[in-house]
Amino acid sequence: MDETTIERRIAERLRSLRADWQWSLDELARRTDVSRATLSRLENAEVSPTASVLGKLAAAYGLTISRLMHMVEDDFVPLVRRDAQPVWTDPAIGFRRRSVSPPAHTLRAELLECELQPDTRIAYDQPPRLGLEHHLLLIEGALEVTIEERSYDLRPGDCLRYQLYGASVFATPDRSGARYILAVL
Repeated sequence: MDETTIERRIAERLRSLRADWQWSLDELARRTDVSRATLSRLENAEVSPTASVLGKLAAAYGLTISRLMHMVEDDFVPLVRRDAQPVWTDPAIGFRRRSVSPPAHTLRAELLECELQPDTRIAYDQPPRLGLEHHLLLIEGALEVTIEERSYDLRPGDCLRYQLYGASVFATPDRSGARYILAVL
């Protein structure tokens, strides 16, 4: 699926989710702290969502970002070849997310391969679902992960396991990016 197609499908899904919840743009803006104008432009595929905005929107609907992305991607298949794994990028901040094993209705876990450029920071105000479980394996680079105000400095090979009940931040130093695998349950 090319980037233009996925962005258009994200816009359509965001519009239909808001309609399903019977929220006005103003109501969604209030719930997400994203401006009404930005929400309108996202739903009309005039701009691409950032990772932070997608996180806020997914949380408002009680979804993980991956579950939201799955709603715009193809149906579940048992074998997902690398060239068929959906990739989403946020070029404004240097974030790339490959859905290695996309979520499926019958399977609970999902596996993501993520890359952050040097000097990148992604903050999420709240999890999409309280108690969401993450297992993060740093493959290369350096990554600081802050979970509810407790910070962890990760080196290659380190695995951080946690449940989300509050804010989280992923940050790379100015000298190094990071590539990591994230299991979401």
